[in-house]
Amino acid sequence: MSNVIAITALDAAAILIVLAAMLGYLNHRFLGLPQSVGLTVMGAIASLIVVGIDRILPASDMGEQVTGFVSGIDFQTTLMDGMLSFLLFAGALHVDWGEMRRGRWPILVLSTIGVLISTMIVGGGFYLLTHAFGLNLPMVWCLVFGALISPTDPVAVMSVLKRATVDPRLQATVAGESLFNDGVGVVVFSIILATALSGEPFSVTHALELFFVEAVGGVLLGLACGWVAFRAMRSIDEYNVEVMISLAVVMGGYALALQLHISGPVAMAVAGLLIGNAGVAEAMSDTTRDYLIKFWALIDEILNAVLFLLIGLVVITIPFDVRLILVGLAAIPLVLAARAIAVMLPLTAMRPFLNLGPMAPPILIWGGLRGGISVALALGLPDGLSRSVELTATYIVVLFAVIAQGGTIARLIDWWRVRFKVNTNRSETPEAPTA
Repeated sequence: MSNVIAITALDAAAILIVLAAMLGYLNHRFLGLPQSVGLTVMGAIASLIVVGIDRILPASDMGEQVTGFVSGIDFQTTLMDGMLSFLLFAGALHVDWGEMRRGRWPILVLSTIGVLISTMIVGGGFYLLTHAFGLNLPMVWCLVFGALISPTDPVAVMSVLKRATVDPRLQATVAGESLFNDGVGVVVFSIILATALSGEPFSVTHALELFFVEAVGGVLLGLACGWVAFRAMRSIDEYNVEVMISLAVVMGGYALALQLHISGPVAMAVAGLLIGNAGVAEAMSDTTRDYLIKFWALIDEILNAVLFLLIGLVVITIPFDVRLILVGLAAIPLVLAARAIAVMLPLTAMRPFLNLGPMAPPILIWGGLRGGISVALALGLPDGLSRSVELTATYIVVLFAVIAQGGTIARLIDWWRVRFKVNTNRSETPEAPTA
């Protein structure tokens, strides 16, 4: 009989924080990798070590214990209904609204039409891949995979932008797209998944109605919450209370969005933009501004660490099947190609009216990382062959994005800037090419 230890929510949180702190220290002390990359790699390696010990020592039940712990974490609820609201708000606080307004059309098009283009391309390609390997997923379930893997992860993208020298307008465009396309992607995913589960024909009218309610409702709620917080902060000067107000916006606003069945991610992105720009400039003293920014920076760092550690640990819950792994590896170039098409088509169409410059393609394509949102959506799929195939493919694509893309994007940007003699600073003086 197996000794499976009952783990409470407090125990799980304690274990994750201790692991994140310990692995974060080891990474900073000995490896020096970007934190998102380091924690994901070490989490995956730790999971593989546990699997290896169980294979070498058949009497060991370590794998069962760890698998039970990881499986017991409701990843979708933990991320989508908990961590995501804090992460999006914290990320939006640092986005320059003035620069974002200059890139509003690319943000709008890439976060809507771009997501739809990518969903269709990935869905069609994944259908061919699964049939080529004898897994034979229905087309509608392949489109579900296309929807969950198409949005770029704002957490991963923000992590990349912190380490790269990028033109402010382009940086705001990339950040804005990543903040909003996950909300759009979740809505598209929900619509397609509901169709797959019900078996009923797809209704364009119903889908558009649901999309409008979710997206526009999220924007209006975000503006309302942000405006109320702004007025409250402007009427007082007490940093403790003002930090609590910002916390109330995130927790209360997201909970209200869930009750109203509108997009919580979009609402938190809009509220964060409003408070991070108008609130910081007009409603806070220097002391409050300093405390609030540092508070949310700490929240952002802690949740980032736990999120990327969880991504690394998920590997232990994935069933081992060579066909699943091969499909996942083949999905990497498919997702990258879909991202390239979904970015280049809109940018080419908009070039006569708005040109983001030669740095836009590599940053938007190679820097369009997939992360915890995709993993959370895949983990929330119903049990069956579709879940096994899509969870494996999602994990492999996300692992590649975080490690390979996230680990090389800064060097790619530097190389591209030198290659095309692009100046990414506000100064007009060209930067001399380096050897």
